[in-house]
Amino acid sequence: MTDPKQQLDPHASLAGAQSVSEEEIFQAHLGGKLSVELGSPLVDRRDLSIAYTPGVAQVSRAIAGNPEIAKSHTWASRLVAVVSDGTAVLGLGDIGASASLPVMEGKSALFRRFAGLNSIPIVLDTTDVDEIVETLVRISPSFGAVNLEDVSAPRCFELEQRLIEALDMPVMHDDQHGTAIVVLAALTNAARVVGKELGSLKVAILGAGSAGIAVTEILLAVGVEDIVLLDSRGIISRDRGDLTGFKRDIAERTNPRSLSGGTAEALAGADVFIGVSSGKVPEEHVVSMAADSIVFALSNPDPEIDPAIAVKHAAVVATGRSDFPNQINNVLAFPGVFRGALDAGARRITQGMKIAAAQAIADLVPQPARADVIVPNPFTPGVAEAVAQAVMDVARTER
Repeated sequence: MTDPKQQLDPHASLAGAQSVSEEEIFQAHLGGKLSVELGSPLVDRRDLSIAYTPGVAQVSRAIAGNPEIAKSHTWASRLVAVVSDGTAVLGLGDIGASASLPVMEGKSALFRRFAGLNSIPIVLDTTDVDEIVETLVRISPSFGAVNLEDVSAPRCFELEQRLIEALDMPVMHDDQHGTAIVVLAALTNAARVVGKELGSLKVAILGAGSAGIAVTEILLAVGVEDIVLLDSRGIISRDRGDLTGFKRDIAERTNPRSLSGGTAEALAGADVFIGVSSGKVPEEHVVSMAADSIVFALSNPDPEIDPAIAVKHAAVVATGRSDFPNQINNVLAFPGVFRGALDAGARRITQGMKIAAAQAIADLVPQPARADVIVPNPFTPGVAEAVAQAVMDVARTER
């Protein structure tokens, strides 16, 4: 990833950008991307007697007598379990637990690099929510937080909620909330660029899966009232008879103008388009948006609309890719969110913490924000620390 100021011109083609050879990719993954490092010396018999037997028995006895000691004398309280069942991996879909492991290893590497947190990937060869919950509850003494990853909707909603209730530790499905946090941060600055108030925006969101629902929820929480959400069958409205569960619930709280139809109707006069699906948006639908519009086409690797086309009609354009300006990247959020929650000793990651994290990310962009720099570069020093501090501040007030 490069500094947004040095990235490709948004009018440039996607082809050949930041090309990496297949050989280089497979070589980097040979043997996996993770290893375990020693936290104390182990070079002679004395070290062995301290790190293992007989010395370790004293620590084990102490923990047996007072389980709280495990928080300070094991790595569990600072260890994040990155958990997946492999049912919604990147844009690859349901590829299974084993095939998802390289992604979970990568996630653990990001936790270490950006937040200094230890992390362990856990992939489960079951898609049964009951079995996943039971498994994680039984092994929960081994870690201090759970990052759910690449779990398909709608199961991901039930799984996250049940784990929050069952585990006395922070739990967050990053595909939902990491995306929502960074979208809110980016939209905060994009609204500043075009001179519009966040609460006044008319927002169309294409994709009613995990990310789309979470983005909708966080925007509603900060006062955005006019949100139109679309799934594969079109605009979600109270009048649709095919809605069940979470879609029926979201229909009661969105689409205040009672629109029906598809992207043409949803984007007409809209200030903001947010794409979190594999769908496509014709150029003429972007043309129909309001003046000084904002387009976040976040599908990877192929955005809902080519940024080179979107930038001709929209004032601000963002994608999920690292080879164009304004990459909406979850790595801006989740390392700091988990670090802040763990540092604060929080048992939950709340909506207030997520909103504070988004504001912290938005505030890291020098003001006045520019159309091509609405979020910081993930490698900007201090991103995770700023997010962690914002989360900690909210955690203290919510106790």
